[in-house]
Amino acid sequence: MDPTNLPLLVDSGDVFRQTGLVHRVSAPSGAGPHPTIVMLHGRYGDENAMWLFQQVIPAHWLKLAPRGIVDEPPDRFSWVHRDVGNWPTLAQFETAVAALHGFLNALPQFYNADPRQIYLMGFSQGAATAFAAAIRHPGVVRGIAGLVGFVPEGCVDSECLGALRNLPVFVATGRKDPLIPLEHSRQSATLLRQGRAKLTYREYETGHKLNRQGVRDLREWWRTEDEGRMTDDE
Repeated sequence: MDPTNLPLLVDSGDVFRQTGLVHRVSAPSGAGPHPTIVMLHGRYGDENAMWLFQQVIPAHWLKLAPRGIVDEPPDRFSWVHRDVGNWPTLAQFETAVAALHGFLNALPQFYNADPRQIYLMGFSQGAATAFAAAIRHPGVVRGIAGLVGFVPEGCVDSECLGALRNLPVFVATGRKDPLIPLEHSRQSATLLRQGRAKLTYREYETGHKLNRQGVRDLREWWRTEDEGRMTDDE
């Protein structure tokens, strides 16, 4: 996307130092506290990549997109380094999760984010990072939209699975995805069900992307979450 048409870039100053991550932010009108969506790009992306999905998010939400912590020259970024031939495990996301957790904790102070209403939406490796963060820090995240991604391997015991209990989750999978094999996506769905997440799982006849039906389903999921959030707060 054209950076000149994107929301405010924060890559220096006190807010950058306190949040710890380069990011773009779009703040709604009003004093808040704001329901918040943090959008996590995939491998070889950056803070610009996820803004095409902002169309599905209600306008009154605070929206942020941080840059991944792994430098992948030239001018590309990831959340973890991917070893060829090895599928990423939960342990490999520890550094990314720590950085993201610090970022989330700073949002109420600098952007008046509602700490009870922070959602993550990740694409591919960004989705895996979102799931890892929810597993390692139960209760910090209110819900997750995982787009053509996966739950990192290594979450097998009851304590790990318990972190997913009652967590609203939307998972979009491409049956023809050459990067995230369908069996990995289905294994992730099985794990989420075992953890008693409130799972909405969808498969589409597409590759490593979200097709039009996927966008419609994602928009409807956000609408439902937004309405449920407001009902819970009454």
